[in-house]
Amino acid sequence: MTADPTPIEVFLAPLSRITRKRRDIEGLVFWGGERWGDSPSEALEAEEVAFYAEGLLLDGFHMDWTLVADETGEADHLRLCFWQDGPPPPALLPGWTALETGRWTPGP
Repeated sequence: MTADPTPIEVFLAPLSRITRKRRDIEGLVFWGGERWGDSPSEALEAEEVAFYAEGLLLDGFHMDWTLVADETGEADHLRLCFWQDGPPPPALLPGWTALETGRWTPGP
């Protein structure tokens, strides 16, 4: 008998699917707070994305993820935004398009 997936596992399922399908895609990590930077703080390999995110979600972080396409419409990278306080991340820069997105807001 298998246990039902946790809410975090359900939220991360699309990311797991994307990274299994696109083993060469990078996860670019952005950290927020009072303001958001324009450059990622680090790049994750596909197999690291869900594990990295799960640990932060368990610690109470917010998360916003986007599968980002370039100007040709092809998937280019995963934008992974994490924050505890402050506003959610800004919209994508011009020239980039969101193919899939998800947002996690921790409960009380």
